[in-house]
Amino acid sequence: MASKQKKRDKYSLADLKILGQKLLTSRLHINNLPILLTFVTPNSPPQHALESLLSLQSFFTPLLPLLPASNPSHESNPDPEFVYRVWLRSKFDDFVQNLCDVFVSSKSDDAFREVALDAVMEFVKMRSAGKFHSAIYHKLLHSIVHSMLGIDDSLLDLLTTKYFNFVDVCYFTYISLDKIARTMEEKGDKTVENQSHVTSSMDLSIYKIHYFLSHIPPLEASGEKLDLEAWTDLGIFIGRSNSKENTTREDSNSLSRKPNHKLLPSRTVSKKMKLKFTKAWIAFLRLPIPLDVYKEVLVTLHEAVIPYLTSPIMLCDFLTRSYDIGGVISVMALSSLYILMTQHGIEYPNFYDKLYALLEPSIFMAKHRSKFFQLLDSCLKSSLLPAYLAAAFCKKLSRLALCVPPAGALVIVALVHNLLERHPSINCLFHWEGGTGTGRGNYEEENESMKNAEKCSDIQVLFDRKGGFDHFKNEESDPKDTNAMRSSLWEIDNLRYHYCPPVSRFVLSLENDLAVRARAPEIAIKDFSSGSYATIFNNEMRRRVKQVPLAFYKTTPSSLFSEFDFPGWTFKFKDAESIPMNDNDQAIIISEDHSDKSAKRMRTN
Repeated sequence: MASKQKKRDKYSLADLKILGQKLLTSRLHINNLPILLTFVTPNSPPQHALESLLSLQSFFTPLLPLLPASNPSHESNPDPEFVYRVWLRSKFDDFVQNLCDVFVSSKSDDAFREVALDAVMEFVKMRSAGKFHSAIYHKLLHSIVHSMLGIDDSLLDLLTTKYFNFVDVCYFTYISLDKIARTMEEKGDKTVENQSHVTSSMDLSIYKIHYFLSHIPPLEASGEKLDLEAWTDLGIFIGRSNSKENTTREDSNSLSRKPNHKLLPSRTVSKKMKLKFTKAWIAFLRLPIPLDVYKEVLVTLHEAVIPYLTSPIMLCDFLTRSYDIGGVISVMALSSLYILMTQHGIEYPNFYDKLYALLEPSIFMAKHRSKFFQLLDSCLKSSLLPAYLAAAFCKKLSRLALCVPPAGALVIVALVHNLLERHPSINCLFHWEGGTGTGRGNYEEENESMKNAEKCSDIQVLFDRKGGFDHFKNEESDPKDTNAMRSSLWEIDNLRYHYCPPVSRFVLSLENDLAVRARAPEIAIKDFSSGSYATIFNNEMRRRVKQVPLAFYKTTPSSLFSEFDFPGWTFKFKDAESIPMNDNDQAIIISEDHSDKSAKRMRTN
């Protein structure tokens, strides 16, 4: 390494210019090629590296059609010209690899890295006589994915914004990412030693694969508006024309003959793109995706991936595994799984059991709660749902209303309203008055419990008979075993006295709709799903109030509590004589001074 550095130090910038000029003028100076090649490295000075790159690019560009398609052994063909071209092919491969190393190195100057990227893409265009050279492009993507280059690098954004608007670049990007992902999956299964280092480097590679997949412009599902602009003149989206009228022949000494070509139909292009798009995404989803990327994939999967797959059913295993994880992951997987169930005929027997398990207080603080509540309302929209299932969801949501923020309570009231409107069989939950009945018309059981209460003096039995006992099992995970039909929505009734005025007003409107017994329109959950303290406050500030209360009480209170709140207790003022003395012969005298109503402590001897 030190010897190479000493050899490079002998050449100045002027010397490199002379070497490049001689290389371009005569084949006699072909030995200048390896010298210039040693300067195209990340460790070289930027000016020296740029001068060598431009000279080598000018040298190889006209010779690209002459280079062998592969790198064969020259022993089978001792022709000196053939040996020379094979040697040029090996040096060209070294040059392309050096350009890829320069692009992915953080030591290189950004301007020089951009020039290196443009040089590689020019070789992709010119290497195969106008056709897209996928091998060079795959080498570039392979170097980027397996390098230590982060996804926040500005040059990666340059690659996606400058070249991903060409349809053939996107096509071969899918092909290369599919190969890279499958290779990473095979290596990940065989790797045992240095697991921590391998995991960190693989995570970085997975980040970059997802970055490329997510930054490719979305496909058009119909294929009618697909942009056919290509990076190369001839490629996979060009077909040969059958007409022979406009055929042009090249000279006898030309390198190749150019037949007539025509653009393939847009539908054919879309079909080919969908196939490669599907293979790339399926190969990526088989990798051990990091948690943050996993969440990002689940959030966009139903919009950016499923509509453009050749067969969305292939995501069934991935989505069911994600839905079984629980917590936030299940919430994010719900959107895509719902699409597969409603549009592609996927059956998931335990779907509602898993959905019921997601109803936790934390879901009302989740980032994607808005979409979850809308999907929850859609999943419970079917009129074919059994009554016990609708009652279980209704009761579970009502119990959550006691411990969630006001915005969550508004969503719950809207969901309960829709459930009661869609399923009249559970309306008994809202108007249940006392008794221990099952809510299923079991009159004998209810009558028997009342007789037992009359014969027994047990306070708990009497309390149960008066409706103070809730049969609903909140901790039960199976909706069938929650006994929701034996309960009532007393939690919704408590919301009438909620400290937040919008919640109490909304509950009163719900009671009015049910009291009318007419078919009321369903409430749009979208209007409440994204609520927060800020939205409630802003809405209250915009309300026009006709009457403003000037005092909390209309009349001056005479006691702390009302007699109706605590039967048998009194909180009125009493005379000092009625207050018993304590051991220290002290008494507390309440003086009824109507001016300030203050209480004074007096000591008696």
